[in-house]
Amino acid sequence: MAEQTSQTPRRILVADDDPAILRLVKTLVEKEGYTVVTAADGREAYKILQNDTNFTAAIFDVVMPHIQGPELVRHMRTEKRLMKIPVMMMTAEQNPRHSSESFSAGAIVFLPKPFTASQLQVMLRVLISNSGG
Repeated sequence: MAEQTSQTPRRILVADDDPAILRLVKTLVEKEGYTVVTAADGREAYKILQNDTNFTAAIFDVVMPHIQGPELVRHMRTEKRLMKIPVMMMTAEQNPRHSSESFSAGAIVFLPKPFTASQLQVMLRVLISNSGG
């Protein structure tokens, strides 16, 4: 089978401070055919984005140590090379303020935890359709 060299790698950045959720999301996203880069918190995700902007999309937890998800999205929206990356936010918090903060920061979709594999896959497709990839 010939390799497609014209296609850029389909990579997704996933940041969550809960290792179990991080593993779950990584597994589910990889099943959809993407390469996943993981970050254990917002600061780590921020550092990754400083050096690497080649992502199809990003999935961030809302509540993380050091840098919260919405803050990370707001930062991405101010940088020309990051503003085009669509972001999904997810949280176990039941506070509606989290979803409104996420959307006002610039997130495209919001996924409440706990979620099923199919819920994540549907949200991922919505997210990717916003990236043009």
